[in-house]
Amino acid sequence: MNAQDQITLELLTVNMQNIKKEFPWQNVNVSRLAALLYALEGKEAPAKAIRQSYNMLKENTNRFSMFRNLAAIAISSMLSLCEDQEMQLKHTLSIYEQLKQNGFKASEYLVIAAYEIAANTTPNQHIHTMERMKDFYEGMKQHHRFLTNRDDYIFAAMLGLSDIDPAIGVERMEQLHQWLKPEFRNSNGLQSLTQVLVLGGESRDTLDRLLLLRESLKDRDLRMDKQYTLSSLGVLALLPVDTQVVVNDIAEIYAYLHNQKGFNRWSLNKEQRLLYTAALVASRYINEARQDVLTSNLTTNITNIIIAQQTAMIVAITAGAASSAAASG
Repeated sequence: MNAQDQITLELLTVNMQNIKKEFPWQNVNVSRLAALLYALEGKEAPAKAIRQSYNMLKENTNRFSMFRNLAAIAISSMLSLCEDQEMQLKHTLSIYEQLKQNGFKASEYLVIAAYEIAANTTPNQHIHTMERMKDFYEGMKQHHRFLTNRDDYIFAAMLGLSDIDPAIGVERMEQLHQWLKPEFRNSNGLQSLTQVLVLGGESRDTLDRLLLLRESLKDRDLRMDKQYTLSSLGVLALLPVDTQVVVNDIAEIYAYLHNQKGFNRWSLNKEQRLLYTAALVASRYINEARQDVLTSNLTTNITNIIIAQQTAMIVAITAGAASSAAASG
């Protein structure tokens, strides 16, 4: 196994246990996301520092705030990585309220979207970025009224942060959607895939690689053409790396995670484990290629893409569990 992968994987499992020990009653899926965020930074998660950020979050929000829901540990972890946590939280809360005033609905997705805007812009850019976010979201909704929903907020924010013209970007997403629909069906996963491809600046070669990766991974019984992993397949297709090398790395890391506490078959299903595997593989290649102009757009957005994917899956899993509990009750 690649030496850097080994280090990151060890950090991931250590971080998972640190965070789970500090927050034993929190949603374990969110704890995994927090563990991943620190591992991708090459750092061991300082549970006490995350606790301090968590306490600050509680002090600045009421008990019914979406910031206290599933997003709490993820936001606390991201804040703990900031130099000026108080200012970052202040801007995030302000942007969140402004987004709600502009028609966006309260949700965990909007919390993360607000954080990403606050983290990646200066205060004088906030309004402009929020306007661009709305332009992208409304454009997507015009084309796909029933597919476009709150789970698109994070990608809409990421597109708003980019230098892509909203009209051109939305039209390009729609072209990709029509081209890829025969291969991947009309679904939320396909919409997320087109968002990733536009963010990464895809080319004709990217689409060829996408289909080749799909088939090569399927041959290894590692299908990534499912709802939550389809956008990860897009990230992998954007990497300037031989597809067979990527497939081998995916298989190796997946097998490793399959035997780790907190990531084994009793803790995660296959789709979830593949999502973490793809995030680890993509992040390593992006770090290696940071100076390559071919990957500059993707480098800027890789962590945000991972957060968007993980958040979508966490919310869906938790909502499903709540529905099952209600039905059994």
